[in-house]
Amino acid sequence: MHDLDALTRQQLDDARASAHGRSAHLFVHDGPLRQTVIALIAGASLDEHQAPPAASLQVLKGRVRLTGPGNGTELKAGQIAVLPQARHGLEAVEDSAVLLTSVTEFKGEDVRGAETAGAARG
Repeated sequence: MHDLDALTRQQLDDARASAHGRSAHLFVHDGPLRQTVIALIAGASLDEHQAPPAASLQVLKGRVRLTGPGNGTELKAGQIAVLPQARHGLEAVEDSAVLLTSVTEFKGEDVRGAETAGAARG
C-alpha cells in the first residue's frame, strides 16, 4: 500500500531541490500498468513525448497545462483527464504534482475503442 499524500509531498520537495524543477517516482509497476507521481515547480515542464496506448493524468496539487498541437488544456487539483493519443507535453502553472496512470501495452481491441463500444452498447 502507498500513501499518495506522502508521495506527493516527497516529490514536490525533490522537485524544489532539483536543478530542473521536476521529480518523478514510479510506485506501481504491474505488467503493463504503471502509476507515477510527477512533481513540477511553477514554470517547469516535460518536453513533448508520445503517449502510451492508454493513460490518464490526475492533478493531486496545483495547476498544470497539457501542451503540444491541439492541446492547451489546463487542469487543477482534483481534476482528471485522459491523455491524448498524440505528442504532448506538460507544464506547471504553479507548483504541482500529478498522478500519471498508464498502460504500456494492450493486446487485442484498442482500449479507447473498447470503452466507446461498451458505452454504445450500454
